[in-house]
Amino acid sequence: MSTERISPQSVLISDSQRRRLFIASCLALVTAAMVFSIRADTMLALSSNFSETMERIGAIAGIHFLGFAAFILIGSPLCDAIGMRTLLLLACLLHLGGIALTIFAPSYNILWGAAIMTGCAHGLVEAVINPLIATIYAEDKTNKLNILHAWWPAGIIIGTLLAFTITQIAGPGAWKVKMAVILLPVIGYGLLILGQKFPPTERVASGISNGQMFRDVMRPMFVFLCLCMVLTATTEFGPNQYMESVLRQTANTSGTLVLGYISAFMFVMRFFAGPIAHRISPVGLLVLSAILATIGLFSLSYANTAVTAFAAATVFATGICYFWPTMLGVTSEQFPRGGALALGIIGTMATAAMYFVLPYVGRIFDIYGPAKALRYVTFAPIVLIVAFGALYAYFQTKGGYKAVRIEDDSSDRAYAGAGNTIPGTKAATNL
Repeated sequence: MSTERISPQSVLISDSQRRRLFIASCLALVTAAMVFSIRADTMLALSSNFSETMERIGAIAGIHFLGFAAFILIGSPLCDAIGMRTLLLLACLLHLGGIALTIFAPSYNILWGAAIMTGCAHGLVEAVINPLIATIYAEDKTNKLNILHAWWPAGIIIGTLLAFTITQIAGPGAWKVKMAVILLPVIGYGLLILGQKFPPTERVASGISNGQMFRDVMRPMFVFLCLCMVLTATTEFGPNQYMESVLRQTANTSGTLVLGYISAFMFVMRFFAGPIAHRISPVGLLVLSAILATIGLFSLSYANTAVTAFAAATVFATGICYFWPTMLGVTSEQFPRGGALALGIIGTMATAAMYFVLPYVGRIFDIYGPAKALRYVTFAPIVLIVAFGALYAYFQTKGGYKAVRIEDDSSDRAYAGAGNTIPGTKAATNL
């Protein structure tokens, strides 16, 4: 017996509610980004204050990403079960608690626990805002997700500028003041979501069953994209978390300001993702990004002056700026039945990898020096050039990249089996 397919666009939500939810999502992402950038700025201060090696401080950054990964995975299916508003309010509470605990941490172990809390908050934010924006802007996913994720670099810019200003006024030891300013956007997004109506996810609104959702995330292309997401995250987050620690020694310049510059560049460029993706396809955009990221990161590892550091950072920023949101957009477009779970799994793969990558980069820093800490990470975008190139070639053999539309399938059949395709789409979408 067939069931009625409900278009996600039919979910009743006013334009003013849509705008408010979008702003709240952006502010929640700004909060997560400020945690990232201010922690990057304070790593040397934390190492000195707690008498720990950079590898151990890198482990704190790594455990943040482990909490991030775990709660994306946990939170994503809960979006359908208990609602996105409840999860975003929980993220707000975890942000408040984690930041407060960081400020008052008396020991390394407490600092480690605080990092888990902020990581869990970040995970819940990602678990909610990606399916939320994919639902309320179902016809323009890649573009809107890029605009949403423009506020990640915006948050880094805000964090780095505040951290730099506080350092100039109070010195590098004022790391607690830097952490305290993050409380402002936390309170902001918490107030915005209070009393607001959240729509059901696109999957639920379209009447897709749990069985269809799980089949969607078991397809080979999804596994392939998950592996690629690990490498895109390594390319972006690995170098950025150590930017201050590396460039302060190799180029005698503020890595925090370079990170702020990279983020400003990314913020602007992400607003142009839609036209670029429409011109060369989302996968073509990923190929170009991997090439530029490789050139930029390799050049950054050899930068020895402020001029060469900023020049290399420009190329690097151009490469990494589209990775995360475009990967989410491709996942949502190719696996719409996977819903919040698909977006959660691919985000989990990326962030879980950081638990291992960040301490490893810190170990290279301790043993071989700061320049090689960046140079070793270059392997990731090199592999991505090959992987995305192969994916682009595959889609070209099938007539080009096309998004899968849920409403194109009017039956309840188990479409995931070999040979089954979705009416109105190319067979390539069933890989």
